[in-house]
Amino acid sequence: MMTTVARSLVMAVLLALSPAAPTDEPSVVLTTEKKLDKPIEVMMLEEEAAKKKKEEEETVAESSVWNQEWSEDIVENAVMKVLKELETSENAQDSRTLQETRAVDCPDVDPTLTPWNPGHDETAQVVVGQGQHFLLQSSASFHSLEIKNGGRVVFADLGSSSETEIALRSREITVSTDGEFHIGSETCPYQGKATVSLYGRSDDKNNNKQFMVLEGGTLEVHGKRKLGWTQLTQTVPAGGLPKGTYFWDTSPEWPRGIHVRVFDEISGTHVSTDRFDTQISATESLRLAAFIDQLPDGKVVALAVVNTADRRLEDTAKQKIRELGSVEVDSLNRREPWAMVGVKGNTSVAVEQRLPYVDAQTTGTATAAVTLQSFFGSFRVTATSEWLGGNPKGTFTVDGNGNELVINLKDDVSSWRPGDHIVLASTDYDMEQAEEFELLPCEECSVRQVKINGQAKYTHFGEVADDVDLRGEVGLLTRNVKFLSEMEDGCYGDNFCQFFDYDTYGGHLKVLAGFKNVHLSGAEFTRMGRQVLGTYPVHFHLAGDVDEAGGYSRPTYVRDLSIHHCFSRCVTIHGTHGLLVQDTVGYDTLGHCYFLEDGNEQRNVLDHNLGLVTRPGTLLPSDRDENMCLRMTDAVYGDYMPVAKKECKGVSTFWISHPNNVLTNNSAAGSAEVGIWYIFHDTPTGPSEGSLPFKQAERTPLGRFYNNRVHSNPQRGLMIDDRVKTTPPSAKAPQEYLSLGQGQGYYPHQNADIEQPRVPAMIEGLIAYKNQAGAWIRGGDIWHDKCAFVDNGVGITMASSGFFPRDVGGTQQVWNSIFVGESANVGTDTGATAWGVGGVEAVERSFPGQTKFPMRGLDIYDGPTIAKSCTFKKYASAPEHDRYSSAIGWRLTNDWHMTPKNNVTDLKFENVKTRVFTTGEDVPFMSTDKDGDKNQIFHDLDGTVTGYPDTYVVRQDNHLVRNPGCLDKPGWRASICSGEFAQVLFSAQPPLSRTMTIVRDEYPDHPMTMGGATSLPTKFYQPVVALRQSYTIHWDKRAPEEVTIYILNFDSGEWVRLGLCYPPETTFQIKYQLQGRVKKRVTHEEDMSSVSTLTDVEDGSGKLFYFEESTGLLFLKLQANEVRSGDDYCSDVGCERIVITATMKGNQVSDCRASAYPRYRLTPTQTVPMPSFSGALSDCIDCGAQEPIVFDPNLRFLEVTVASAGLEETQQGHKSFVEINGVRYKHRSRGYLILGIDAVTGSVIDQATFDTHGSAENDLAMASFIRNTLPQK
Repeated sequence: MMTTVARSLVMAVLLALSPAAPTDEPSVVLTTEKKLDKPIEVMMLEEEAAKKKKEEEETVAESSVWNQEWSEDIVENAVMKVLKELETSENAQDSRTLQETRAVDCPDVDPTLTPWNPGHDETAQVVVGQGQHFLLQSSASFHSLEIKNGGRVVFADLGSSSETEIALRSREITVSTDGEFHIGSETCPYQGKATVSLYGRSDDKNNNKQFMVLEGGTLEVHGKRKLGWTQLTQTVPAGGLPKGTYFWDTSPEWPRGIHVRVFDEISGTHVSTDRFDTQISATESLRLAAFIDQLPDGKVVALAVVNTADRRLEDTAKQKIRELGSVEVDSLNRREPWAMVGVKGNTSVAVEQRLPYVDAQTTGTATAAVTLQSFFGSFRVTATSEWLGGNPKGTFTVDGNGNELVINLKDDVSSWRPGDHIVLASTDYDMEQAEEFELLPCEECSVRQVKINGQAKYTHFGEVADDVDLRGEVGLLTRNVKFLSEMEDGCYGDNFCQFFDYDTYGGHLKVLAGFKNVHLSGAEFTRMGRQVLGTYPVHFHLAGDVDEAGGYSRPTYVRDLSIHHCFSRCVTIHGTHGLLVQDTVGYDTLGHCYFLEDGNEQRNVLDHNLGLVTRPGTLLPSDRDENMCLRMTDAVYGDYMPVAKKECKGVSTFWISHPNNVLTNNSAAGSAEVGIWYIFHDTPTGPSEGSLPFKQAERTPLGRFYNNRVHSNPQRGLMIDDRVKTTPPSAKAPQEYLSLGQGQGYYPHQNADIEQPRVPAMIEGLIAYKNQAGAWIRGGDIWHDKCAFVDNGVGITMASSGFFPRDVGGTQQVWNSIFVGESANVGTDTGATAWGVGGVEAVERSFPGQTKFPMRGLDIYDGPTIAKSCTFKKYASAPEHDRYSSAIGWRLTNDWHMTPKNNVTDLKFENVKTRVFTTGEDVPFMSTDKDGDKNQIFHDLDGTVTGYPDTYVVRQDNHLVRNPGCLDKPGWRASICSGEFAQVLFSAQPPLSRTMTIVRDEYPDHPMTMGGATSLPTKFYQPVVALRQSYTIHWDKRAPEEVTIYILNFDSGEWVRLGLCYPPETTFQIKYQLQGRVKKRVTHEEDMSSVSTLTDVEDGSGKLFYFEESTGLLFLKLQANEVRSGDDYCSDVGCERIVITATMKGNQVSDCRASAYPRYRLTPTQTVPMPSFSGALSDCIDCGAQEPIVFDPNLRFLEVTVASAGLEETQQGHKSFVEINGVRYKHRSRGYLILGIDAVTGSVIDQATFDTHGSAENDLAMASFIRNTLPQK
């Protein structure tokens, strides 16, 4: 430990630098029970320094003023520098100097313990029982170890300076009945090296390979306090270069000539490309000379001959190449390979090679390579030219040349030490871009920096971009206390070797009900778990309440664990409530990582955990990939073959089977399918069956969801929907027990009672990026606040179920959120799932799945869905790449319904070329001609999308809702229409394969054909209609025998007129009914009366009908007679409907259009005038999200406004300026205004103006100012 002299040295450093306010607190007490969030030595140093500072200030109060602007990092760096020196000196000291002061807290200094050095005997079945309190001082091996009846085993702490590890090996360890197992304690973390190693094979007899904590047992494991995970604050580039590495291979199709690549001398970034065929054209020599001549000094120039280039290579070009430093260019002959790399303006750097041509088969490869130093480290530029194997070829390569790199992190990582291993999460679509590194010594590093060994293969984005925190995660993998399994070299026996080529039979730690105390922190779990149910790295099994509710004065927790390369999950919470899982890393595991099992687990808190690289496993259908799903059929009924997409393929980093749990500050940073999945059990399963009422989970209010991140998931980032099958397989339902099933969503109500008021589920601070879908949310009320959706195939689909026959009155809403289509994080081409050119900028970038996918921010589906105060950035269709992206779109291939109550307000668009895009038959991605596709609609309440308040955006070819005043938007494939709209739902029995055609009398030449929602027993057809208009209904077969017509989203008194086609001589029984809003029972019924004229129907209140034999049309007036409130689709007293029972003669097709038109054709009219253009497209200052989506108290933001006035604007009196946090820097002259801003303080440190229009020399002056005058920060 630290000596008094050394402590004084650190105090002297702090005295000179610390800006901390003086304190009157007494000296730190090392036996405090308070949880320490930093090493005791550092706390002691800080406190003593503050005390010393106060004394110093009191003596110089009138002559000395403390500078309050010292960076916090300066103090921390000073402390850590001295601590590093002290750590070195500690190797010669007793690491237990403070033993007396911490005896109360450290379990291994208890004088009642008996030293224990049992040695190694793999046959020994050791029992530690009553009166036996052992201090394990050296490694030991047993067959089994049982601790019970008051027995205690404590690991001796040899200190951080000792290289000796205490390793306990056993096939099985059991702690029960007042037995205790200790490695460190909460207030005295273990400092030495300790390992619990479980060994044995699956084919051994009587082998359990397990650590069990049974009733009455105590397990206390507390390793060193180390930060579990953090985030980058600067991008880690592929190859160590800011824009990544570069490689270009000529391939056989590369044309003849001298190929040139130009690279930036600071970053190694590829700047420009050209080719010059100097073999046949002297003009090409002139063009080459001009190309080199215009390059600024300092640029790196690489040249390579492909095939041949000498015959018309004139001296003009040779001279410019000589100025780059070439000697060989003057001797270049036919077909000679020649490669060169040089720096413009510095001939001493040039490297080149020319080979004499022998023949096309064997001449060889000329190679030139230069290594350059820059601010980002060194990088190597290589050019090659060759004739081999009968083909000419050339390549250009830029690679980072260093094998180490300093990375910048958000938090203090001074607890991470050289030799530790970390993992950088993928920040692209593919989780496999996660990379592991070992830490190197780094004297120059601050407390928020580490040095890694090696280069990153992929770019790991580390920026707050487009006002969203997109900084990649960095997790710690190594700990000084380890739980691990001894494994075989490969898979063997019946351990699913058809799916895994490595041994997956690991050990497991299992905690059962009635344990006395369990607290785990600061430990590493690796090679744990197995592909057997109930065997996981950390498993709480049917433990019940494990917090105060269960009588635990010290609630149970799992904190600061590193769980990696395990074979079955990370932390399993099974039939357990009130557990805290915090600051834990789960990396590269099989099956759901953080796993709530039976569907009854509640009140658990998952806070600030990281999960990444979550791979498929075999245990449950939801764990399996397609291959596993189709090959594991032993548990299905009969010869049923599973449908993998529906029943499997659900492996998730966080699998939350009951909503009454807390998820805060977590990151699901890459899985094989889903990031966070809220899944529902109709009733708890497994041993918890019957513990909760039917459907209680899907109706229970949500525990807190705040500041969670989901990215790099090929299916969905956040999923709230669906259920697992809770019944055994049968002939009727042959799927395997617990297989995935499509569910009805999530509907939270008070007391989980559907008849009590709603309790909106709040999704706060979700950040979803680089997923196929950022979020899929089914149900209501579910509201999203301050969320961000970036670079997703689909940002969010709010599949609100507030439509018939679902959750009446339910909505989904998103507020104050940011949507970004193509962010600054372009990804890495070498690991991209798809790579192509963006639509916003012509820059290559990664895409989700395929480059043609029509990316959308807000994906409208069902409804009502409401978006308010959201900002959309960087969305653009790219027809040239067959990609039709937009800020707002609709769910594709939608055979369901679409409500006109979907609405948006206060939206803001920044650099969005395509605000809206509807579907159509010629869109080259998926079918877009289902019922829901045809009825796409949303209400632009304030005009911030269209510029026309109180209008609707509809599909351009939908004549059911058009009027003569609609404005067409060809770029959107949409129309903007005024009007008032509702829905009519037709429920047809029997559910034959029948097509319905609906025709609006004003547009009889443009009918809509509907196939009906096909997944329900009853056929549903639900068109959106314009109110106070008339329509006719026709069928492609005989009309249904029974049709129930619901009027939805009608306000009282509103109506539409319908004429339904039936065969001649049809007789009818027609009833008007009110159906209950929740339980769907008929609460009122009356017979409708037949009248003799259509006029009688039109003058009535909706309870009359008229059958016109001549046309075959049954006329009805659908009128709402009751009051509807809020977002309800039905009236306050129930859903109004008309039930038609028809008795028909004959089987003729019921299509009456030939007789109905032109008789009932009407001239199109506009019932609601089109409003004037509001100008809200650009003038809505208060629209959009008002603050960045970043949940980091350490970050400060600058508000920067840049106004650049062109000639016309200047002539009109407008001025150019840059405004930073309210301070305006005016630009009064022609040219560029350059401001340098300090990256730490935000203050302007320098500024200059350059008139690059008036003088070419000012180009160089501006470049010099940026490169040389402004500091590198």
